[in-house]
Amino acid sequence: MGENRGDLKQTANPKQKQPCPCGSGKLYKNCCFLKGRKRRARLVKQSKRLITWIAVVGVLVLLVYGISQMGPSIAFTDRDLGMINFSGLNTDKKEEVLVAANRAACTCGCGMNLAQCVATDSTCPIRSSNIQRIVNMIEEAKQ
Repeated sequence: MGENRGDLKQTANPKQKQPCPCGSGKLYKNCCFLKGRKRRARLVKQSKRLITWIAVVGVLVLLVYGISQMGPSIAFTDRDLGMINFSGLNTDKKEEVLVAANRAACTCGCGMNLAQCVATDSTCPIRSSNIQRIVNMIEEAKQ
C-alpha cells in the first residue's frame, strides 16, 4: 500500500520531463504544466485588473466626496428660511449670511445650527431670537 501512495504522488505531481499524466503522450512541461501556468497567469491578470478597477472607483468616490465638501456649507437656503427677508442683498452677501447662519449654533441646547433650528423647529423656545440673529446678520451684510 505504501508503494501505491508513492506512485500516485509521483503521477499527481510529475516532474517536467516525465510523461504527462493526462495521457496525451507529451512531456508534462509541454502539456498540463503549461495549462496550469497559463491559468494562473490569467487569474493573476484578472485579479490585477479587478484591483485596479476597485482602486479607480475608490479614488473617484473620494474625489466626488472631496468636491462636495469644498463649497460653502449651505444646508438651509433662503427658501428654507422663508420667514426672513433676504432682499437688498446681492448674491455674494446672501451666500455669506447663509453660510454664517448654517455655521452658528443655536443656543437653546438642541444641537442644531441657527438656520436649521429656524427652518425646522417651530417649538424652539428661542426661535424668535434666532430669527432676529439672522436678521441682524443681514443688516450687517448690507452695511
